Amino acid sequence: MDGVVTTSAGRARHAIRAVLAVVAIVTLTLSIDFVATRDHSARGAVIGGISAGNRDTAGLEPVLDELTLRSTQPVVLRTPEGSAEVAPAELGLEFDAETTRARLLEQPRNPLARFLALFGRDLDVEPVVKLDPATMNKALDAHRRSLEKAAVEGGVHYEGTTPVGDEPAPGERIAREAAAAVLVDHWLDGAPIDMPMEPFSPTVGPQVVAATVAGPAERATSGPVKLIDRRKRTVEVPAGDIASMLTFGPDGRGGLTPLVDEKKAREALAPDLDPSQSPAVSATFSLASGRPTVVPAVTGSKINWDKTLRELATTATAGGGNRTAEVVYDDVDPRLTTDAARKLGVRELISEYTTDGFSSASGENIRLVAAEVDGALVLPGKVFSLNGHTGPRGTAQGYVDSTIINNGRAATAVGGGISQFATTLYNAAYFAGLEDVDHTEHAYYISRYPEAREATVFEGAIDLKFRNNTRHGVLIETSWSPSAVTVRLWGTKAFEVESITGERYDTTEPERIRLPKGDDCIASSGSKGFTTSNTRIIRDAKTGREINRYTRTVRYAPEPNVKCV
Repeated sequence: MDGVVTTSAGRARHAIRAVLAVVAIVTLTLSIDFVATRDHSARGAVIGGISAGNRDTAGLEPVLDELTLRSTQPVVLRTPEGSAEVAPAELGLEFDAETTRARLLEQPRNPLARFLALFGRDLDVEPVVKLDPATMNKALDAHRRSLEKAAVEGGVHYEGTTPVGDEPAPGERIAREAAAAVLVDHWLDGAPIDMPMEPFSPTVGPQVVAATVAGPAERATSGPVKLIDRRKRTVEVPAGDIASMLTFGPDGRGGLTPLVDEKKAREALAPDLDPSQSPAVSATFSLASGRPTVVPAVTGSKINWDKTLRELATTATAGGGNRTAEVVYDDVDPRLTTDAARKLGVRELISEYTTDGFSSASGENIRLVAAEVDGALVLPGKVFSLNGHTGPRGTAQGYVDSTIINNGRAATAVGGGISQFATTLYNAAYFAGLEDVDHTEHAYYISRYPEAREATVFEGAIDLKFRNNTRHGVLIETSWSPSAVTVRLWGTKAFEVESITGERYDTTEPERIRLPKGDDCIASSGSKGFTTSNTRIIRDAKTGREINRYTRTVRYAPEPNVKCV
């Protein structure tokens, strides 16, 4: 029978030709596609779920804009325990748009992937994302409560005086290395990100809990503990009080350590132990000898509760019969030490001023305020405030009604007359050469005060302030009698002061006022108003060189002529 006989060699040749034909077709197709997509993104490219295939640079702008927008939105993190919204920057995430553009314009090196893309197969391209692991860890730590299941650590607490074990249980936390990879891969997908989780065990196991219950926890409440304070007095802490303030918690090394609740401990122990403390007393100055001498400071002591309670816990949980512990104290340094006081140079009288002529009611107020200011020390560079130093000056502090100036005429109020002390103190500071920070003259002139060199005060509104502008301390001494008040300033003399009072001018006549008789009406014959000035010249006490010259002009209103009818 005639026919064509195909040998195995022939079949092989046919197969090779077919393969070569396919390769030629694929090569030709890829070559054509290469030419067609030059300077374009890869065909079928998808980034962040967004189609980005076969686009030139301009055509990629909407894609990159969308990814950039997503990079500004909060990242939603999800775990089996809950979710949290976190700012990208807080997670250490950063999107690099330009490098992503360059990546999109790269053609795939795998010919098969490129060929399949011709038939609709997607080609995933990852955006270029940077992540700082340390920043990410900090952010995840901040959201542990909402994203992770905490492990239950073993511990011991008390019911009454009986120790009870707290059994440990495992937790579940975010696997940090895997989380970093997931964030980089899926941050810009525009959807919540599920965080990879891993189990973790508590540091304290059940065996440790059981051993603690049977050992130190039992010993802690086996009897009272005696605390010895610095007075050598004994304060007994009953077992019930110990149990109320004591627990056992992880020590970080797999064991349990006694922990004392300081708030509960102080509630129980402070009434007995607080009196053993002593306040620090700053150095002061005495003028008993007629000149300033330093009265030494006294170091105080206060309970170091942290160390004391650790001593209490250690004693309570230890074996043996000695259940006595010492209260631990810390020294409290005075604000002004003896040595610092001696270096202040408070050694000589630098100024003195006296005023007189006040009424008995005003005198009582002046006596009180003078007593409060007596002994005040103004350190170098510091400002003395009369209102700030005395605080409230009302009936609760013993002040009484006396004459004040209110709305341009005489009236009465609690604390009236204190302005006379303010004027005395102002002039003492004036002649010491101290810096005038704030003072206000009376509304109208009062004849017992120097013109344009006096001051009034009113609680909460008008103050007298001066700064110690010397290199030495300034000690204020006051003395009072029923007819006069004196202020002396002690320190190291730095200045010589000259005062020049100007002439009166622009005189104005007083207004005549008729008011109904009563407590609110204080009769007055009135006085003229005028303008004057005062010039203070300050010279160096050693060289006589002029340091400062300042003129203050003051306008006094006329004191009204008041008749009570």
